[in-house]
Amino acid sequence: MRLWHKFAIGSAAGILLAGAALFALDAADRAFPPPLDKADVVSPEVLDADGQLLRAFATPEGRWRLKTVVADVDPQFLRMLVAYEDQRFYDHVGIDVWALGRASLQFVRNGRIVSGASTLSMQVARLIEPRAERSFSAKLLQLARAVQIERRLSKEEILDLYLTHAPYGGNLEGVRAASLAYFGKEPRRLTVAEAALLVGLPQLPERRRPDRNLKAAQEARKRVLDRVAVAEAVGDGEAERAEAVAIPPRRLQLPALAAHLGEAALRKEPLVLKHRSTLKKQVQQGLESVARAAAMKLGPKLSLAMVMADAQTGAIVGEVGSADYFDASRSGWIDMTRVNRSPGSTLKPFIYGLAFEQGLVSQETIIEDRPADFFGYRPRNFDMSYQGDVTVREALQLSLNVPAVKLLDAVGPSRLLVRFRRAEVRPALPPNETPGLAIGLGGVGLTLKHLVQLYTALANRGQPARLGDGVTGTPGKIDGEPLLEPIAVWNVADILSGVIPPAGAPQRGIAYKTGTSYGYRDAWSVGYDGRYVLGVWVGRPDNSAVPGLTGYGTAAPILFEAFAKSGISTTPLPRPPAGAVRIAQSELPISQRRFALNASGLLVASGREPAPQIVYPPEGAHIDLGAKGGDLSPLLLKLQGGRAPFRWLANGKPLPDLSRRRTQQWLPDGGGYSKLTVIDSAGRAASVGVFID
Repeated sequence: MRLWHKFAIGSAAGILLAGAALFALDAADRAFPPPLDKADVVSPEVLDADGQLLRAFATPEGRWRLKTVVADVDPQFLRMLVAYEDQRFYDHVGIDVWALGRASLQFVRNGRIVSGASTLSMQVARLIEPRAERSFSAKLLQLARAVQIERRLSKEEILDLYLTHAPYGGNLEGVRAASLAYFGKEPRRLTVAEAALLVGLPQLPERRRPDRNLKAAQEARKRVLDRVAVAEAVGDGEAERAEAVAIPPRRLQLPALAAHLGEAALRKEPLVLKHRSTLKKQVQQGLESVARAAAMKLGPKLSLAMVMADAQTGAIVGEVGSADYFDASRSGWIDMTRVNRSPGSTLKPFIYGLAFEQGLVSQETIIEDRPADFFGYRPRNFDMSYQGDVTVREALQLSLNVPAVKLLDAVGPSRLLVRFRRAEVRPALPPNETPGLAIGLGGVGLTLKHLVQLYTALANRGQPARLGDGVTGTPGKIDGEPLLEPIAVWNVADILSGVIPPAGAPQRGIAYKTGTSYGYRDAWSVGYDGRYVLGVWVGRPDNSAVPGLTGYGTAAPILFEAFAKSGISTTPLPRPPAGAVRIAQSELPISQRRFALNASGLLVASGREPAPQIVYPPEGAHIDLGAKGGDLSPLLLKLQGGRAPFRWLANGKPLPDLSRRRTQQWLPDGGGYSKLTVIDSAGRAASVGVFID
């Protein structure tokens, strides 16, 4: 009994001591937790719309440390890593007792370290809490930290920390940074040779850097491939084949796309580590390659900018703020997509669109290109010559100044700016000045981004889209009235798609317009297809003149090259909307055969106010409104002359409301012949007969 009594007392004491030890360990663990918060310091990243890396920024201490998780890495690399570094990783609790015993025995027998016993958990402990000395106490702390880490994190989370913090020489840390720097790709798909190199470098990263010591890197890779466990992990014969693969001898630059957008994103949200943009990496790479090549041809001090946007969603898919962000001679740090400059003739399509919408002209209307005086304002053409009588189509394609100003005088500069507000664009006017005719030739300030935003309406049947800023802004269609009616938009696109491409440029089925600001300071070109709009600006950031700089000769070739290199397939321009037709000059109403101004901007046959005349639809026209399908579209009615208000009648039946506008919409009851009549306030009437198909 006495023996059993002693055994019971001893057992109880042992349990108490063990409990006390465990309590002491828990208390120490809580009092001195591992510094896992240090592991959260990683490189901020800017990503494209699909999550691909556009640009990374170094950590505050100058390290390229890209956040990496197990899902980011090739599974074969993970198998090789565990096989080489820590075969019992998934079984131990931070310390591999068997490996520790083996290493100790080898040290006793040989008097030196033959093999290590450091687990991946211990390596993570060392990486997040580095110590300069390699003392016995430091090793004990590392062992304790490994146990603490294992108690707090899952095995996958421990691997995440290793993949993010493992050293690879210089200021490279983590598998992603190393894979991008040495192979130029993300580590999701690695060859056996690449994976073996990345497994072997972290043990002695400075000595084994491929860009500094290629032979040491080869030996490190061979050491990994020669390990039996690794050979079993990669499969029969793969290790031998991998040893014959050459190792890249130099370090590549990490992705540095969209420099201006990335800087802006970091300034706006400095605490965010991953900034998701609307850009497309392939598009961005294409635009930047075109920008670099163009800058070499442009000469010193000239810069350029580009914005490419999806007209349907408003997403900016490519943006180049300057020819070279790091080129001080070109003031490359200035983002020229957001600087107000004179847009030259790039606003003319909207003037013509308004004129089409109001029924003032058709494409084949004759308009004079001769010297004109608008109360002291005397616009002249770019080449200082005049073409005489031209069609409206020719006037826009040749970008003649006098016809554009005549039409702007008729539609009104203020009305044009009101339409721009529908696209949430407000051009900057000179101080203390009201909208004047000069805005038609670039007498306002406008950014490239806002110019592209205006053109989204031309690519999207008149409905503009909000571009946002590419990162934090929210793109999308702008609700409300369209900037221009669909038929007017189609007329503009039909004309601009017929402009001859620059010499040597391929025909891509796009509509485009060029512009040159006063004094050869800015060259512009904006083009669009049925989905995307691309705007190009060329000039000097200091706004000084550049003799010989033109939109057609300088910016347009860049536009076509950028469209080609963007990697985006051309989307056909929208089909003509219901009722849109190109009418021959001989079939035009008399009032639309020649455009001549009076005080109201109307054709004048005598000194009296002209009678109303229906200019669209023309007499006897067959108009496809979808009658055969049973789902009719409304028909746009346009008149010229007359005195408001106007009363419209369809087949003798009055439309619901009087209108002071010269445009009206009518929804037919069905197909077949219909007679349309308009009566003005003076009782004068005009009628046309049309066939609804």
